[in-house]
Amino acid sequence: MMAKLDGKIALITGSSSGIGRAVALAFAHEGAHVAINFPNQSQAVNAAEVESEIKKAGRRALSIEADVASEEQVDRMVDRVMGKFGRIDILVNNAGIAGAAATIENLTVAAWDQLMTVNLRGVFLCTRKVLPIMYRQNYGKIINTASQLAYKGAPGMAHYCASKAGIVTFTRSLALEIGARNINANCVAPGVTRTPILEGTPPALLDSILAGIPKARFAHVDDIVPAYLFLASDEAGHFVGQCLSPNGGDVML
Repeated sequence: MMAKLDGKIALITGSSSGIGRAVALAFAHEGAHVAINFPNQSQAVNAAEVESEIKKAGRRALSIEADVASEEQVDRMVDRVMGKFGRIDILVNNAGIAGAAATIENLTVAAWDQLMTVNLRGVFLCTRKVLPIMYRQNYGKIINTASQLAYKGAPGMAHYCASKAGIVTFTRSLALEIGARNINANCVAPGVTRTPILEGTPPALLDSILAGIPKARFAHVDDIVPAYLFLASDEAGHFVGQCLSPNGGDVML
């Protein structure tokens, strides 16, 4: 039997750790060749490990350092992927940061701008660069990583929640624009997941979130990955502008 993503080329931002890493490895095991993006040299070793694992699975891989908030670096990243693979079938806009918690009256403009730049501008820049490629191919899957907090909010996390809510509505607008083309845009809004992004999150905030989850636990990456695999596959051909939210019941969409 053919794997779900056999021969597909995937570019996954923020894929040196956490959910992005797990998605990259899962895509490779389903037959995809993967371009791994990492933000800076602090993640270079992790990215190299992901690249090595993908190659051990018999797939081609390329790791690229690029800040998704930089137009110039995004352009170079996509050009490198095209130079190696010649096409991009799947774009996963997963790179993101959580930032430090702060009430709105104490939230600095710099902290607000940093979250918006990385989390939301990055999705826009990568999508804008890859879309013409998918138009030429008449094929593409775009999957954006949002958060269940886009729907419910969280005290002290207005900047993060706003950036993720922006991703949801950006995805819907994109889906309407591409219309009848053979390109699908959807997003995944994970619940709280045990990844490095939780580092620095106030324990009281985590406790309050946990108390509202019917499953009574935070997700592991293996709980989240199947949503990305499905949306990247041709099985999701009639999913347009949708948001899948594996969150243990924290938010019921």
